[in-house]
Amino acid sequence: MELGDLQSPGWEAIDGALAPRYAGQEPKHYGTLISYELGGPDPIRGISAYKRLDPVPHWHFITYGFSELYEKQSENKDVSGWGFELTMRLKTHAAAEEPPGWTLSFLQNLARYVFNTGNVFANGDYLNANGPIASESETLIRSVVFTHDPELPPIETPNGHVEFLQVVGITEDEELVVKQWKTLKVLEVFKEHLPLLLTELERGSLLEKKEVREKLAAGAAAEGSNTGYVFVDQLAWRENKRLLRKPEMEISLGARQVKEILGLLPYRLPFSKEFALIGGECKVVFASGANNKYSIDGNTLRLEIRTNVLDELQSVLKQREGIYGLRAFNGIVLHVKKTHIKDHSGTVVETIG
Repeated sequence: MELGDLQSPGWEAIDGALAPRYAGQEPKHYGTLISYELGGPDPIRGISAYKRLDPVPHWHFITYGFSELYEKQSENKDVSGWGFELTMRLKTHAAAEEPPGWTLSFLQNLARYVFNTGNVFANGDYLNANGPIASESETLIRSVVFTHDPELPPIETPNGHVEFLQVVGITEDEELVVKQWKTLKVLEVFKEHLPLLLTELERGSLLEKKEVREKLAAGAAAEGSNTGYVFVDQLAWRENKRLLRKPEMEISLGARQVKEILGLLPYRLPFSKEFALIGGECKVVFASGANNKYSIDGNTLRLEIRTNVLDELQSVLKQREGIYGLRAFNGIVLHVKKTHIKDHSGTVVETIG
């Protein structure tokens, strides 16, 4: 890296954290031509990739740019920039000489999300990629979780604290079980089958393994879910007046959310934990109650439901466009609409429902 006399204490601190593991190895490094500050498209200044043969052949990627690499600019003296750098471990062949280019684009896309929204990643977070993480592939890996890199502990740099968060690719059914229990406990189970929690595009779902399913089911059944809410693109509700009858509450949601509702309510409500769908303009909260009723507070609809409603939802509600009434909760109607999954360019790549 040639930056003249510009001091880079943050960059050097990251290099120092990697040195004990990769002493003597020159990484493949991919820098940006035009910095993000000068109008370039890529927020991350650079990405290094180290070739590893143990415990299985893989590339170990490390970003440079979420933290403050040069002079301290943020007001928080204790934290450097966003407070983390991302890493990723991608399974490869022992003879591979270059890492696949999609990983660089994917990590930059994650950076754009952080820089554009201000939402940071933390240990235990998860994110659906709205399609294969390698966009040109048929991989089942379509979601990611974030956890501490197993070989890179947090560091204190001259610009503040920095954690190394590893991006771990998972399938969509694995994402659901992450939500049904607790991310870090699910990853403990996955570690038995994914060395160093590496990402492998060619693998199938770990839920195909009976021992994995049993451990995850037992954990969720004993402790319930840590997922108290999900953000959704499709959500609305309205109260319809009816002649000589009580009003009818119509809840509209996307077909994509049906699987989450059916998968998460049984691991929230029986544990006296609420669950919420949060849309752009409104919110729907589900809670257990002695009686079936709903209440409205501003743009928030609160549903208190008994166990019999939860049971009926499991048998009646489908991930298919349509209108679904509930015998156990008269006056509530669920209107399921198609969900159109779009890629980063806005092109519809999948329709659910």
